[in-house]
Amino acid sequence: MSKQYLTLHTLPDAHPSDVFALAPTNRSILSASGSSTIRIHDTTQADFPLLQSLEGVHPLGIHHLATAREARRAASAGFEGKIKIWSEGEDGTWKADGEISDQLKAGDVWSIALSTDGKYLASSSINGKINVWSLAEEGNPKIRDYETKGSFGMCVDLSRDGRFTASGHENGSIYVFDNDTGRLTHSLAGLVKPVRSVAFSPSTTLLAAAGDSRTIALYDVKSGEQIANLAGHGGWVLSLDWSDTGEYLLSGSHDGKAKIWRIETRQCVATHSHGDKPLWTAKWLPKSTRSEMFALGGGNNAISFYREAAG
Repeated sequence: MSKQYLTLHTLPDAHPSDVFALAPTNRSILSASGSSTIRIHDTTQADFPLLQSLEGVHPLGIHHLATAREARRAASAGFEGKIKIWSEGEDGTWKADGEISDQLKAGDVWSIALSTDGKYLASSSINGKINVWSLAEEGNPKIRDYETKGSFGMCVDLSRDGRFTASGHENGSIYVFDNDTGRLTHSLAGLVKPVRSVAFSPSTTLLAAAGDSRTIALYDVKSGEQIANLAGHGGWVLSLDWSDTGEYLLSGSHDGKAKIWRIETRQCVATHSHGDKPLWTAKWLPKSTRSEMFALGGGNNAISFYREAAG
């Protein structure tokens, strides 16, 4: 059974270079690129107007953004090696709220993820280390320092209940760590090529992982068992994101295509093209109406918004 999604709106020149990252909130979406600016657009209005630009955030450009689902907090990671923290005021204006530098240099931070409550941040690195930082304590101290086999940590995610951190690596390794005990829970097999995205389901029962193999692997978080492969992408899978209910998984690929997968049937139910350049980021918007919505960003410098046809 297929699903139909309509193009709501496209921002053709959202950034002057590739859109590397999208991070939604309940009323807006943050976006970033190889330039030093974070842009914030209103997702409650039909033309998605620009609300704010945060200029000169990271001098060498921005490669990752993250937002907290239940807190007005965001984080950005730049090519110079810093993580900057942002908070949204009652008037909807975003401002700087600290940073994590800790003598970090380029490569010490790559992918980032925020906990649901915005109190914790996980980061990966080129040397393979996975760190968890407390944003609730003065100075944003590092509270977990997970060692891996040294392969580039290309992606990281925090489970919504805050218990687990998952990381994917250039050598195909996938690790799941227990943040309560500070120990490795699972070293997952199944993907032998670079892993570019990992994502916990909303209930933390499943972990999705994908990358250069062009296949999305689904793992049972409790047992570590690989329970399914979702095949169909023609290029590297660069982005994964679960819908709020966990019924659907959104994926974005290097070939410019986004796919929506129904988890119950393990089938692709929709495919959309974002042009012929890499689709770096694909994100669901928080569901505020009967219709599901998602946003895509990539190498064509644009951001496109889609809405489910029914509802």
